Amino acid sequence: MCAFGNDVSVLVTVAAELSHTGESYQREFGIDACIAPIVKALNEGGVITTQSCCGHGKEPGSIELADGRVLVIRG
Repeated sequence: MCAFGNDVSVLVTVAAELSHTGESYQREFGIDACIAPIVKALNEGGVITTQSCCGHGKEPGSIELADGRVLVIRG
């Protein structure tokens, strides 16, 4: 897994319910490099993610989805 701060910029969708305007929009965020391709693919496929962390070798990684589900990443 990645070291803390080893981020890749990924364009993601911010869900309307998480937006200060009440409208969804796209913005680039720093995503842990080792899971950035998964987050990017999910967002490009229309699956909105709200949070992600690779776990940095200390715990399993996770990607939280806007619908409440959590994907657990085990290395």
